[in-house]
Amino acid sequence: MSNFDNPFADPSVQDASKPQLAPAYDDFNPFAQMNQPTPQQATTDGQKPLGGAPAPRPVDTIPPGVPAPPTAYTQWENSAAADDLRRRQEELERKAAELERREQEMQRNLQYQARVNNFPPLPSWCPVQSCFYQDISIDIPMEFQKLVRVAYYFWISYSCLLLLNLVGSLTYFIATIHNTISNQSGVTFGLSILYLVLFVPCSFVCWFRPVYNAFQKDSSFNFFVFFFIFFFQFCVLIIQCLGIDGWGTVGFLSSLKLFSEAKNAGTRAAAGIMITIGVIFALAAAVNIIILLKVHRIYRSTGASFAKAQAEFSQGVLSNRSVQQTVGNVAASAARSTFEQNASGTNR
Repeated sequence: MSNFDNPFADPSVQDASKPQLAPAYDDFNPFAQMNQPTPQQATTDGQKPLGGAPAPRPVDTIPPGVPAPPTAYTQWENSAAADDLRRRQEELERKAAELERREQEMQRNLQYQARVNNFPPLPSWCPVQSCFYQDISIDIPMEFQKLVRVAYYFWISYSCLLLLNLVGSLTYFIATIHNTISNQSGVTFGLSILYLVLFVPCSFVCWFRPVYNAFQKDSSFNFFVFFFIFFFQFCVLIIQCLGIDGWGTVGFLSSLKLFSEAKNAGTRAAAGIMITIGVIFALAAAVNIIILLKVHRIYRSTGASFAKAQAEFSQGVLSNRSVQQTVGNVAASAARSTFEQNASGTNR
């Protein structure tokens, strides 16, 4: 067979079948160019880009889905939110402790089946014992406790003011006892003693206990009793601050009269004490009207009315056993007397 008849004898076919071309294909790597560092990467690794140009500043890029680092404003906002949450937690803990204490107090009261009177606080050896039970933190709802405490402190202040009026009336009496000044200091001093003994318990029973019971029981009737008597208390304070001579208090009028007729320094000092007491009476009248307006505002917001007060009064009177017995006895006596009159008229 000749070379013409053999197809593999062709030189091009023989060159293609030679193994020396295989390593050229084996050295080819398509990813070699991708693995070469870019100018930015070279700069990051501490290398300079080609051509000696200065390395560009790397750009901070945040991959998607990764949260941004906290800024100063975000940190301040988180701190404020944490402080607010801490304050709320402390307030809730305080309220929880208050509720727990009130619950324990109520359980103790239920165990004794009756609350022991604790006001006025008198020693055990005293023959007269306490007449009322008073605990503002237990009986009064939390939102009204501050106002009831203010009313209680006002009653204490008014009691001290009556005692101060007694001292001022005594000073007035001593300053004028050897003078020829026409006055009624003796009558004023005597009435000041009566006012101290009478007004202190009456003010507690007549206007402080009604406002205490009004907030404790949400009673419209007690609200109306408080409004009527406390307004009368305001009128009394206005008269007391005037200090009309012979009316039991010292104030502006009696002190000005004494100061105008004073002949020595002692009398002028007594007049100064009297006018100071008159100013305190005037301030007490101002506080009185402020408390009255605040209680009235709360009363209007509770939905109470005069009709509700009448219903509470009638229900309380009719359900009272003593009142029922009294009414029954009066009705029986009236029926008996009518029967006897009719029987005597028939016999005639």
